Amino acid sequence: MRKFNITVNGVSYEVEVEEVKDGVIQPVATRPSTPAPAPVAKPTPQPAKPVAAKPAAAPATAPAGATTIESPMPGNIWKVLVKEGESVKEGQVLLILEAMKMENEIMAPADGVVASIHVSEGASVNGGDILISLK
Repeated sequence: MRKFNITVNGVSYEVEVEEVKDGVIQPVATRPSTPAPAPVAKPTPQPAKPVAAKPAAAPATAPAGATTIESPMPGNIWKVLVKEGESVKEGQVLLILEAMKMENEIMAPADGVVASIHVSEGASVNGGDILISLK
């Protein structure tokens, strides 16, 4: 067996490779009798990038009696199209959520006024996180 270090998405893995000739695995004198432990991810240090402070997407709490709009899936907030205090109509696009390279329009479920916005552009959200509250 030969050992190699492979880096995938900035994470380094140590792997062992067996040589196969003519469809037959070549015998190795020191083959372990028990399975090898799973490879341990060793994160490689990367230079710090300056990032603007962003409010946390969760946990968010909605004002009492407000209608909450939750994220249907994990993703990143690409664009927020409304402001707090703004009146919105049912079906109006409130923000755009980017997930799996697709832009998903998050729309108002009913008429109302934006009570609070719990996310900012560029923030990562999980499915079920509160995005916007309407009153």
